[in-house]
Amino acid sequence: MSSSSRRRRIIRTAVGLAAVLVLSVAGAGAWFYHRLDSNITTFDAGGVATERPPAPVPVTPGALVPVNVLVLGSDTRDDGNADLGGGDEGVGHSDTAILLHIYADHKHAVGVSIPRDTLVTIPACRLPGGGWTSPRTNQMFNSAFTVGEFPKGNPACTQNTVETLTGLRIDHTIVVDFKGVAAMTEAVNGVDACVPNDVNSHNIHLKKGMQKLSGQPAVDYLRARYGFGDNSDIGRMKRQQAFLSSMIRKVQGQGFSLPTLLPLADAATRSLTVDEGLGTAMKLVDFAQSLQQIKLSDITFVTTPWRYSGDRVALVHPDVDTLWKLLREDRTLDGQSTGAAPASPSAAASASPSATTASEASPTALSPGEAAAPITVVNGVGTPGLAGKGAEAVRAKGFQNVTLGPTNGGRLQTEIAYDPALKALADRLAPLFPGARPVEEAGSGGITVTLGRDYRPTAGTVLDSVDIPGGPAAGPTTTGTPTPTGVPSGITENSRGADTDPCANLTFG
Repeated sequence: MSSSSRRRRIIRTAVGLAAVLVLSVAGAGAWFYHRLDSNITTFDAGGVATERPPAPVPVTPGALVPVNVLVLGSDTRDDGNADLGGGDEGVGHSDTAILLHIYADHKHAVGVSIPRDTLVTIPACRLPGGGWTSPRTNQMFNSAFTVGEFPKGNPACTQNTVETLTGLRIDHTIVVDFKGVAAMTEAVNGVDACVPNDVNSHNIHLKKGMQKLSGQPAVDYLRARYGFGDNSDIGRMKRQQAFLSSMIRKVQGQGFSLPTLLPLADAATRSLTVDEGLGTAMKLVDFAQSLQQIKLSDITFVTTPWRYSGDRVALVHPDVDTLWKLLREDRTLDGQSTGAAPASPSAAASASPSATTASEASPTALSPGEAAAPITVVNGVGTPGLAGKGAEAVRAKGFQNVTLGPTNGGRLQTEIAYDPALKALADRLAPLFPGARPVEEAGSGGITVTLGRDYRPTAGTVLDSVDIPGGPAAGPTTTGTPTPTGVPSGITENSRGADTDPCANLTFG
């Protein structure tokens, strides 16, 4: 393939990370890759949780699957970042976090911004000495990056937190620091950014309207909370989404000649800390080349549905649950399928709005002895009422001896533990809990279903009751389609297309 035809292919690439895009040209020679390889820093995979959401399942062997990339902006002052960020050197925070979901058709993508102040559960995370922390609830999202006080942050802990929050398996995590942002914007000779109002605050002096920013001013614009709009983190994220869209447009418009590419590729790789799966220039190139069909118009940014909770941010339910569900099922934000595989085994049973729900798909009737088999349903997540809804689904199959066990939070994958004598009945329960892991427990005398984050009751059900061990399933019995037919306002009001006017929808900033 000629270098010109390769450039024509690559110029079609549009994803939410310009640093990855520009590595798509592969014709510069081995010296080029060696130079980039020496720039890249990886983080230890030993800090990634061992119990994780299930991996995607392709439609057919060898077919493409969805890819989830966590992009973090670090405010570390380590490694020469102090001049750009100001302040003292110290542990980094992830004040910018975008979960980039690349659909299995590799022609669409969604970038989900997670506010730094969002209150979440931070699961067990690895410390520098090798030990692990205990899970902590009601914590600010960006504090996950500080666990262990690593000088450059703890991206594995943030990855664990996002997997726990979303039920999505993160395939790659990429961290960019201040130097990287400054160098990449300079390498493309500036990025057009919209300033929503005159700003004269904290050493930032900008006039209202479109500005071309690079280097330190670009870093200041992306970091600033005060002086813009309502001074909120939400406003900052909207500016970041618009800025990133403009940068992608700028890179595409300049083309991929080597004089343009080399400084940008150098700037990108020198600023990145990545997982081991992207730890070489060749791996980054292979990944980027798999995304060449994504157009700017097929990228959407969305901020997680949110509301203020005092000085912090709370996620809005059930809107945010719908958002994660759509991504797990590899559906666009309007609930449409791209024609690709479900994002996880648990999505298969509810991939179509017209599909029959698991509780409706009842096989042959149970015998009296089978119906009396002891079944315990355990809430392994902590969401109020989750075990009760699981028990309702089990009873709908005809099982009569169903009780609730004590809540045991923190589980990602659902598990069905059974006495060997009851294996046939456990197999009949399995369709209710797609993707559940079967476990044989000799001598238990019954079946225990421990619900993980991959379990989703019928969409539209409100889980506002409390699971009472040994008692009946409480709470409302609300039915609905597995995939929503309408888009929740919490999603539509917080979305913007990557090809949108850079000055549009900057109400909060």
